Amino acid sequence: MRNWLGNDGNWIVAGLAAAITVPLLSFAAGMPFWIAAIIALLVFAGLVILLAPRRLFEGLDIKSIGSGRVAFARDLLEAAVPFAQRLETAADTISDRQMAAAVRHLAEIAADVFHKVEAKPESANAVRRFLSYYLPRSAEVAEGFAVIEAKRVPDPKQLEEVRGVLVKLEEAFVHYADSLVDEELGTLDTDLRLIQASLKEDIGR
Repeated sequence: MRNWLGNDGNWIVAGLAAAITVPLLSFAAGMPFWIAAIIALLVFAGLVILLAPRRLFEGLDIKSIGSGRVAFARDLLEAAVPFAQRLETAADTISDRQMAAAVRHLAEIAADVFHKVEAKPESANAVRRFLSYYLPRSAEVAEGFAVIEAKRVPDPKQLEEVRGVLVKLEEAFVHYADSLVDEELGTLDTDLRLIQASLKEDIGR
C-alpha cells in the first residue's frame, strides 16, 4: 500500500547515498575530499527533496472545494490509514493463505477508498462509517485471527467464526468502495434517457 502519511525513509536513503558518495569520489575517482563532501551534500539535499513523501491532497485546488471539506476528509484519512497498515501487517502474520489473501484484499480496498476520497474530498462523508468503524474493526478482527491461529491448539470453531466475520466485512468494504463510484455515476441514468429521447426525436430510432 502506498505510504499516505510518509515517514523518514527519504532522509535515511539520502544519508546513505551521501555517505557512499564521499569515499567513491575521494578514493575511487581521486577527487579532493572537500569537493567530494560538497557533492555529497548536494546529493543528500537532492534526494531528500526527490524522495519526500507526498502529503494528502497535495496539488488539489482546496479553495474551490472548501477548506472545511478538505480538513474533514484529511482527519478521516489520517485516522484510518494506520488501521489499513495494521491489516497488511496482520496478513503477513496469518499462515492460512486464503485468509491472508482475504485480509490483504481488505487493505487493497481501503487503499482504493483512500485514493478516491483524496481525489474527491467532498465524498468523505459517504464513507465516514467505513473509515471510522468498519476499517478499525476489521484490523482488530484480522489481528484476532492471527492470535488464535498462533495457539498451539487453535479452536476451530473460533477460527471459523472469525473467518465468517471477515467475509462479511469484505462485503461491507466492497459496498462502500462501490458507493463512491455510484456517486460519480449519479446522473448517468438520467443522461442516457435524455440522449435516447433526443436520438428518437432526431433520427426516429
